[in-house]
Amino acid sequence: MTPTDLPGVLRDATTAVLARRGLDTTVVPETVVVERPRNPDHGDYATNIALQIAKKVATPPRDLATWLAEELAGVDGIATAEIAGPGFLNLRLAAASQNVVVSDVLAAGAAYGRGATLADTAINLEFVSANPTGPIHLGGTRWAAVGDALGRVLAAQGAAVTREYYFNDHGTQIDRFAQSLLASALGEPTPDNGYAGAYIADIAADVQRARPGVLDLPEDERLETFRAVGVEAMFDHIKNSLAEFGTRFDVYTHENSMFTSGAVDECIAALKANGNLYENDGAWWLRSTDFGDDKDRVVIKRDGEAAYIAGDIAYFRDKRNRGADLCIYMLGADHHGYIKRLKAAAAALGDDPATLEVLIGQMVNLVREGKPVRMSKRAGTVITLDDLVDAVGVDGARYSLIRSSVDVNLDIDLDLLTTQSNENPVYYVQYAHARLSAVGRNAADLGVTADAGSLDLLVEPAEGELIRTLGDFPGVVETAATLREPHRICRYLETLAGTYHRFYDRCRILPQGDEDPTALHGARLALCDATRQVIANGLDLVGVSAPERM
Repeated sequence: MTPTDLPGVLRDATTAVLARRGLDTTVVPETVVVERPRNPDHGDYATNIALQIAKKVATPPRDLATWLAEELAGVDGIATAEIAGPGFLNLRLAAASQNVVVSDVLAAGAAYGRGATLADTAINLEFVSANPTGPIHLGGTRWAAVGDALGRVLAAQGAAVTREYYFNDHGTQIDRFAQSLLASALGEPTPDNGYAGAYIADIAADVQRARPGVLDLPEDERLETFRAVGVEAMFDHIKNSLAEFGTRFDVYTHENSMFTSGAVDECIAALKANGNLYENDGAWWLRSTDFGDDKDRVVIKRDGEAAYIAGDIAYFRDKRNRGADLCIYMLGADHHGYIKRLKAAAAALGDDPATLEVLIGQMVNLVREGKPVRMSKRAGTVITLDDLVDAVGVDGARYSLIRSSVDVNLDIDLDLLTTQSNENPVYYVQYAHARLSAVGRNAADLGVTADAGSLDLLVEPAEGELIRTLGDFPGVVETAATLREPHRICRYLETLAGTYHRFYDRCRILPQGDEDPTALHGARLALCDATRQVIANGLDLVGVSAPERM
């Protein structure tokens, strides 16, 4: 038995105990929760399963816990099972059961931590999707990091993930962008509600280089040229920034294509046919309140033009038609109303609203010397992805954006992220990997090789704590995928780095002086190799490098 097997062992033991006493076995949950106690004196693992189901089988929790402890005492690999408090169970594993984790990591290598909970699930993951009217701002940058990490985590659980960027190139914002470019080229002030910043002048100059004589064209043709060429130039800038940030997409879909392809017209026809689109006061309305929305939504305006939601409905249907079992949308803080709206649209189309998930990300602020950083030199009014990368590098930017839950506002301390100290979380984790790499190089110089056959010698508390932390990794990855929370990977890595540093301080890994290598040195080196592998695997899941030297 390994630590990974423990939830199943507990489920089987609980079922056996209840069945033996003629009690209802259906109350046993599919997955028994097992946790690591904060105080290692309380055991290696703990569970509250007795407290969880005792009332359902009319049994005092401590009695049920006592029966379970007796049952588990006979399970190979469990050293002790003790009752605590009103009915908690504290478990200690036999050393051999723990140490097999090291062998598992070394055998699996880069695959350690991966699972199959999402196997055969096709997931369309849409994130960033910034309007092509300017560089990606900090909110979009957060999604660029978190979305990419989430895609990696979902894929690590067997999902077939399509990373998609939806270009909003249809509507009034694009009109304002084109007008702003033209005004810049003509040396005129920025139009009302237009876009300002040095990048506008750069794009306007790009348009004139690409289309010499554009300013001599008739007015309508001139504006359309600035729109088409300018939007394409902005697309290129966004794509390049994302690629340099380590974020790449499988599919780029243009909002305008939903209209030009006829997808919007097909959706409207389908909704009219099934009765979920009705006419009132010259407009066509979606019966979205019938499906949980706050109000019915206008899909076709009185003037016959499609409302913004028309493209959204067609886009969801397009994703499903392309084979997505689940569509995940990662949207900004001002999009809370989209959750009910999109789910209602899915239901109105006759689809299951559960095939659509919306994640909302909160705002990001930059702080330097204790004061907010408010303005970009390039964009004029906002901080951009490029600004953040220039300040702290790709690794620092990505890690700092991913390590916090997206449903909280995030302050990024630029001074902290440029320091080489344990207070800098990305440095702390990367340094652990570099330190482990140095141990490997030093071991090679001393002729010490990893010895996975002597792992039974690893009996020190610091060794056991490190091994148990390694054993937690697959469960952390699975939970991160299930809850759509890649920040759990970062927090785990910080815990693992801290656990390793404590082990390093308390357990001498390599021989010193004239000391000959022993089996214990080889076993500890195997533990170090496994730890380095897990840190590398975790950093890869969040798209951050694992340096061998720092």
